[in-house]
Amino acid sequence: MAEDSHAIGIDLGTTYSCVATWQADHVEILVNDHGNRTTRSYVTFTDSKRLVGDEAFNQAGRFPTNSIFDAKRLIGRRFSDETVQSDIKRWPFKVIRGEADKPMIVIKHKGQEKLFAAEDISSMVLAKMREIAEAFHCSKISEKKAVITVPSYFNDSQRQATLKAGKLAGLNVLRIINEPTAAAIAYGIDKKAGWFNKRNVMIFDWGGGTLDVSLLTIGHGVFDVKATAGDTHLGGEDLDNRMVDYCVDEFKTKNEVDICGNPKALRKAKTVCEKAKKALSFCFDIDIVIDSWYNGEDFNTNFTRDKFEEMNMDIFNKCMELVKRCLKDAKMDISDVNDVVLVGGSSRIPKVQELLQKFFMGKELCKSINPDEAVAYGAAVQAAVLSGNVTGKLQDFTLLDVIPMSLGTECGHENRMAVMIPRNTKIPTKKHQIFTTLRDNQTSVLCGVFEGENELTRDNNYLGGFTMYGIPPAPKGVAKVDVCFFIDANGILNVSAEVMSTGQKKAITINSDR
Repeated sequence: MAEDSHAIGIDLGTTYSCVATWQADHVEILVNDHGNRTTRSYVTFTDSKRLVGDEAFNQAGRFPTNSIFDAKRLIGRRFSDETVQSDIKRWPFKVIRGEADKPMIVIKHKGQEKLFAAEDISSMVLAKMREIAEAFHCSKISEKKAVITVPSYFNDSQRQATLKAGKLAGLNVLRIINEPTAAAIAYGIDKKAGWFNKRNVMIFDWGGGTLDVSLLTIGHGVFDVKATAGDTHLGGEDLDNRMVDYCVDEFKTKNEVDICGNPKALRKAKTVCEKAKKALSFCFDIDIVIDSWYNGEDFNTNFTRDKFEEMNMDIFNKCMELVKRCLKDAKMDISDVNDVVLVGGSSRIPKVQELLQKFFMGKELCKSINPDEAVAYGAAVQAAVLSGNVTGKLQDFTLLDVIPMSLGTECGHENRMAVMIPRNTKIPTKKHQIFTTLRDNQTSVLCGVFEGENELTRDNNYLGGFTMYGIPPAPKGVAKVDVCFFIDANGILNVSAEVMSTGQKKAITINSDR
């Protein structure tokens, strides 16, 4: 195949992924080999081969312990994280603790046991997206350029791991951008809002695994993110799991059998419950039927929309709390928001739409852009801009994004967090701060890097760090160390320190293995 200059935008989702490309003057959402515009984020290892995407999902029932999904819920996390431990109990595949507390997925393939990190699985999904694009263009993608999206509330480790997955997939990752920001680009171009008077737009992006809420001011070709809030472990998967738990409890009550430990039975229930959840967005009740669920016993129950809403009201209320926080961080009132845009499959849920409309005093919600494709659409626009493949209005395109969480280092004896870069600071950014020694004749200083909003470092997320040696002995408070935090356009953090009297330097790039 010949090479061409097309760059692609990829929405790497928890449950579905999507790929798009800029064609002359518009975005083209690309269709996979099953004729679908979105592709399941699944990888299945059969006895003889590896399947990725829709085909992998179709075989998940036959190979439940070898079918990997939800890799996005593992990527960049520690095995000991509370969310990881909670998810492990539900997944049919095995996850163990690897080196440096890294979660490793265990599968059996061709008679051998193999270990994969979450970024390995994600790289297989990304490679599938690349193949879909190459099939569309009938050519190899020049340098395999791509923009990949992540939830706005992904931390530094999760962003690094996603970047690594892209490289493993053979992609030249031009940029990592936030999902709601990409959706805002899609909305701005679709409505031509980005090239007229300024509008304040809230993106409510709720997918299979994550929720992002972002407020942007869009106008005159500038997409300016004012604030973002979110939860990287809150999505449609959690609603599915609650429905599965309900069915398991019902089956246990009727048959006095607990099937929690049966991967094949749970896989079957999850598929049925996911379909039922989607149907409840359009009807008021549905019969959940699982034929030969366990030991030949059938299962059926009527499930109403009222029951679904009652079961998940705490989750819906949590969504609204994040909307409130985003508004507060952006220093805006409800009346300042011109448009509320729904993105992500879970945003279709009627109760969520009802709560949002009530919160915004009856404002009509924007449902005009495709919630499943908007993120990939925006990523494709950014890919075209970064690769120089645009003409006309997109030449004036400017994206101003922010960091989701405060970044800082330890200060003093009390383990207090010295915030270097507050959350919702525009990126790229660089901040310096001078620290002095705390003891007489102190010759070294520990530079720990933390992420979070708590006053004490122990309550925040430790990203990594280093010890700065070689400080000349002096009375306390005399020797000075210049600490610099630099965040690039991908949201990747680099930290350096310099002993001001000697010029000695040390630096670290925070990565997912630290």
